[in-house]
Amino acid sequence: MKHIIFGGDGFLGTELTKKLTAQGEQILICDRKQTPSSGIYDSNQVTYLKMDVKQTDTFENIVTEQDDIVYHFAAELLVPIKKRSEREDYFWQALYVGTTNVLNFMLQRKLDKLVYYTTDMVYGHTQTNPRFEDHPRKPIGPYGEAKYQTELLCEEYRGKGINITIFRPRLIIGPGRLGILEKLFKLIDANLPVPLIGNGSNYYQFISVSDCAEACLCAVTAGFPNEVYNLGSLNPPTVRELLRSLVDEANSKSFLVSTPASLVKLSLAFLDRIGKPIMDPEQYLIADETCVLDVSKGEKELNWVPKDNDTDLLKVAYTSYKAK
Repeated sequence: MKHIIFGGDGFLGTELTKKLTAQGEQILICDRKQTPSSGIYDSNQVTYLKMDVKQTDTFENIVTEQDDIVYHFAAELLVPIKKRSEREDYFWQALYVGTTNVLNFMLQRKLDKLVYYTTDMVYGHTQTNPRFEDHPRKPIGPYGEAKYQTELLCEEYRGKGINITIFRPRLIIGPGRLGILEKLFKLIDANLPVPLIGNGSNYYQFISVSDCAEACLCAVTAGFPNEVYNLGSLNPPTVRELLRSLVDEANSKSFLVSTPASLVKLSLAFLDRIGKPIMDPEQYLIADETCVLDVSKGEKELNWVPKDNDTDLLKVAYTSYKAK
């Protein structure tokens, strides 16, 4: 038996591989990169295969056994794309088409154990706080919509005999993962004002890559329940509290500036329309909302409890940024 990780050379895949190798497990990393980006892997435990989940013919080189476990992390990150007309197809191909190919591959090889990551972006705007797993799914953009449709796809394939545990994480961060945070860190390093979208009184939640990998291991132990689980930190702070602690940690002279949220969103939408996006609309449209996931279901059913808190996670990400 081995662990097959699609998108295994990415942020989460690398973290899960570390934990699995520490347990002595055999791993097959399937990724579209030409060669692994990390040199941490023991060749006696880890095999690397270059392939692309969007291309069905690249699955042919995967050797499987009936008790193999599959993890599907292959995706595109939610980043600003200059050409708005290309966004829908960009995310649809990477997320929906790729997931369809993974599920069909599993059916063909008679594999029935899958851990799949979607996103809390399937919820769209916050309607109830905190957001439980039965919160309405009304995504507000092509990224969230493609992920939502893959969830419906997984529900269909459960009926075909595949056990699928779905995780919906908040923003995953950790050492080496910056994304949109890099813009924030540059402002703080330059001692410049840090503009908020709104007044920063809304609560914001992260989830560490380590806690995400632990959730995968818990799903395996629990026997791959056909359920969906939120993943997020416990007791998240407000945006203002979170950023203030980072400014203090960095010994920066930056200060936080409240702004009219509606005006900022209009400005960001204008920049998006002229092909100079700073943030994706799915990010800034909810930036002044409290987007907190309730994670008690994972504790009750998987015995999973997040260990890392938001303030420390942001500081670790900043330290990693400084090291680079």
